[in-house]
Amino acid sequence: MSFFFKSSPRPKWSPAELARVTKESFLALDTSTSAKAHEEVEKNIQSIRQMLSGDGELEPNEDHVSQLTLEICKEDVIALFIHKLPTLVWDARKDLVYCWSILLRQNIDSHYCCVEYLESHLELLDFLVVCYNNKEIALNCGSMLRECIKYPTLANDLSDAFWNQIALSYFSNMWNCLPLTLLLMLLLLSRLDLLTKNETTVSQFLISHYDQFFELYEKLLTSPNYVTRRQSLKILSDFLLEVQNSQTMKRYIQEVRYLKIMMALLKDSSKNIQISAFHIFKVFVANPNKPRPIIDFLVENREELLIALQKLPASKGEEDDQVEEEKGLIIEEIETISSLSKANK
Repeated sequence: MSFFFKSSPRPKWSPAELARVTKESFLALDTSTSAKAHEEVEKNIQSIRQMLSGDGELEPNEDHVSQLTLEICKEDVIALFIHKLPTLVWDARKDLVYCWSILLRQNIDSHYCCVEYLESHLELLDFLVVCYNNKEIALNCGSMLRECIKYPTLANDLSDAFWNQIALSYFSNMWNCLPLTLLLMLLLLSRLDLLTKNETTVSQFLISHYDQFFELYEKLLTSPNYVTRRQSLKILSDFLLEVQNSQTMKRYIQEVRYLKIMMALLKDSSKNIQISAFHIFKVFVANPNKPRPIIDFLVENREELLIALQKLPASKGEEDDQVEEEKGLIIEEIETISSLSKANK
């Protein structure tokens, strides 16, 4: 007779009703932190997920998905998704992030409704960036931010939001929290969709924040953590060598302080880091318009640089042949610079 005690099935809400009851359950958390209040929110998020993606047996109703998307924006549920994220339990956060990715992709009558909502409420992006410093919800925030960055307007605003947060952390002497935030920003900027879809955004960001950005980036390249050094070096190589970032690259290779860093990384104990450093170091040396301080540094450190280059580990396959060829050219250029320098004395 245990079936008498089974809970009643949840009613089949219409899209408008589901958006409304979800909003009410979120707002109820302002006055109640009881398990029942959280359970109600979790059930409503599960219902949204089911309406958006189906239940495993039935495909989602496209009309219902569109209507739900419109109602979620109309009822400001999108804002509640973000503001209430820190208060939700793990399962609820996971379902919410899943719904978020689907909602942002909904194109209704040539309008990305949820994206346009966020464009009109940019403070929500700022809140997500700040919340990323909360380790408990960092993965959830990261997933939501990665969805946002697929859209050029949001990506542009996000780059500014990240910078504001980084600057705040730096000037507040919160460096211990900074590398995680900065690395996320760099990953978003260069490893996901920005470099392939929103090149102008990255280029403008680097130009506008050049001094502050690379001052902080230097701390990543010189980090005692191997993963941080390797990842940040790989990302640096990716975006410096992109055509649209040529202005930033030309400025970067004019500065001796950054050449010194590459020289140090050429001697790193990791072969992968040595190879990645070489790909940036060679640009300093091959630059036909090297400023005098760069030339002087190459001449003064000639022997040490040649030893590091000769010890450069072999790569694999065709890349090995290319690296060997480039290494020979770079060694030749350093020798030529040194000879010319001696002749002019």
